[in-house]
Amino acid sequence: MSSGKLTAKEIFLIGLMLFALFLGAGNLIFPPALGQAAGEHLLPAIIGFLITGVGLPLLGVVAIGLSGSDLQGLANRVHPNFSIIFTFVMYLTLGPLFGIPRTGTVAYEIGVLPFMPETSEKYGIALFIYTIVFFGITYFLSLNPSKLVDRIGKWLTPMLISVLALLFIKAIIDPLGSLQSAQGDYINIPFFKGFLEGYLTMDTIAALVFGIVVMNAIKEKGVTSHKEIAKVSIQAGMIAAIGLALVYLSLGYLGSTSIEAIGPKENGGAILSASAHYLFGNFGKFILGLAITFACLTTSIGLVSSCAAFFKKVLPITYKNAVFILSIFSGIIANVGLTQLIKFSIPILVAIYPLAIVLIGLSFLHNAFKGNRQVYGYSLFFTGIVSIVDGLKAANIQISVINEIFGFLPLFDLGVGWLLPAIVGAIIGYIRSLIRTIPSQL
Repeated sequence: MSSGKLTAKEIFLIGLMLFALFLGAGNLIFPPALGQAAGEHLLPAIIGFLITGVGLPLLGVVAIGLSGSDLQGLANRVHPNFSIIFTFVMYLTLGPLFGIPRTGTVAYEIGVLPFMPETSEKYGIALFIYTIVFFGITYFLSLNPSKLVDRIGKWLTPMLISVLALLFIKAIIDPLGSLQSAQGDYINIPFFKGFLEGYLTMDTIAALVFGIVVMNAIKEKGVTSHKEIAKVSIQAGMIAAIGLALVYLSLGYLGSTSIEAIGPKENGGAILSASAHYLFGNFGKFILGLAITFACLTTSIGLVSSCAAFFKKVLPITYKNAVFILSIFSGIIANVGLTQLIKFSIPILVAIYPLAIVLIGLSFLHNAFKGNRQVYGYSLFFTGIVSIVDGLKAANIQISVINEIFGFLPLFDLGVGWLLPAIVGAIIGYIRSLIRTIPSQL
């Protein structure tokens, strides 16, 4: 546009695009599981979940928009070496370690498993064959993904949202049951448990990758002003955040009322499928399975192509070979099954998520401390020490000496012990930066 400004319609469409990027089918399995476990404590639990599952991703998109850079550029504010390692870890996590395999396991869990005889083996050879087909399709379509993902996305996202809306409306009109007693950590610390569960969506990590997609989409419309790009990024992020919040609230409510009707389930995929069958019969289960299978395939193609493009840029490897390796590796990882994949991912996400949160937070204060590397460095170093300990705890690796050393930290027992060290580290870094500038002013 010659004016350098976007219309409300153009901003809304960019917001919908971002919403579709975030709404990976894997994210749909966590709110129902949270709801079923939280029961009568759903409200504080879902508020905590929305902070890390919606609020932080929104801030991530805005941080990229304000910085005018991509994830690697944002991380470079800390140190070039940190930038390389951090970006690698983020892409590995969002890609072949957890994000991509999860698309295959969710598609199997909701699109295939509910239609198998109850006496049959849940995983094993059936999952193996399915992942060969699923990631084989992913490989071939990822070689030229843009048109396919664009075309499917135009009708797939509305279809998926329509199916979920029908489930929610039916559950309101004809409830599955009443709220049950909370389970596990949701009994005493529902807010903090929900906060940590929001890590599993991986959307804060995804936001640091998708932020550049939004920025490029804005620039393609003719916007060149950095201030205007940042403004539109915020507006588009708000649209996506509202959409995600509505989806998560609906699915959380669905899960919280589901136990009487379908009984306890081991993961959110099983809860969704069983709820659809209870409310709409085999047809509902089939439509939900079909919609989520295609959504998973589209997400898989998008993640594989994005990761392949990144690895092509930083490693001596062709795009085609990167796609092949990612597809094969993700297929192998997917065979552990959805429940085990989620279990394995928790310690890693608990360890790295605080670093992403602090990096995003500091980016909003960048001008206040003049972007001094010491502020970033000390804050993220202190954060990393505690978050690694939290990751070990999440993996049930208990080292009594370490727990005693860090046990005095506020919120440590709740999994948020990194917060105070992050703040203290930033203050130390800022003071050191001031001390270094004094000689030059004398």
